[in-house]
Amino acid sequence: MPEAATHVGSGKVRELYELDDERLLLTASDRISTFDVVLPTEIPDKGRVLTGLSAFWFARTRDLVPNHLLGLRPDGRSTECRRLEMLPLECVVRGYLTGSGWKDYQATGAVCGHVLAEGLRDSDKLPEPIFTPATKAQEGHDENIDRDRAAELVGADRLVEVERVAIELYRFASEHAAERWILLADTKFELGLDPDGRLVLADEAFTPDSSRFWPADEYEPGRAQPSFDKQFVRDYCESLGWDKNPPGPELPDHVVAGTRVRYVDAFERLTGIDFDDYLGNPEVVLA
Repeated sequence: MPEAATHVGSGKVRELYELDDERLLLTASDRISTFDVVLPTEIPDKGRVLTGLSAFWFARTRDLVPNHLLGLRPDGRSTECRRLEMLPLECVVRGYLTGSGWKDYQATGAVCGHVLAEGLRDSDKLPEPIFTPATKAQEGHDENIDRDRAAELVGADRLVEVERVAIELYRFASEHAAERWILLADTKFELGLDPDGRLVLADEAFTPDSSRFWPADEYEPGRAQPSFDKQFVRDYCESLGWDKNPPGPELPDHVVAGTRVRYVDAFERLTGIDFDDYLGNPEVVLA
């Protein structure tokens, strides 16, 4: 790191450095988390996939909402970003019924206050995308919440804006992905406010860590789907009978290799850019 960069925090995957009063340096490691637990095994190049894909989407969604990106570093895993006041909310949009949404639906017939039709199956496409916020847990697991609880966290008027922006972003990315035979099942965003109180997209966007990507030609509702994201790791961890509390299990070589292949495949399909070309010149994703 440059001498002027001061380490100010660590996330599950990212390291955060202060450059000055207005800029931060965000570095994506190769760590992987599942069920909100960081696993002891890293996935080679995973941080570069997250950084490159996020930058690709930031460059293409800035007409929908401003974002925090100021520039990419040559290492392919570090970005210079604007400082923001982050909202205390995970902004989740679901186009398909899967994951924790599917579990909530099985238990209650609803997801985050959205009452859904009876008889839906695992991985069914929803009639319209739904906004299903969650808390940001400092420790333990994020918790799905309804609109009333979300409004308490960010204010009713701000929540309306957040929901509109989140669904617009989802629609844009899902249409782009569908043209490349990828289904965007769900995704989550981090949003913050700039000094003028404007909503800004931050952290990452439409990566295998923050989204579920499914191959369209293998989609079959009524079962779990093959995926380009870390569901491969989730499935392995669940097969162990792990209680989803720290410490997480080590990943065997075949799971590490299989996960890297899925991340790189997602990058190349979504961007149309060879991953090796990105490694040689990260700014190619901004064109």
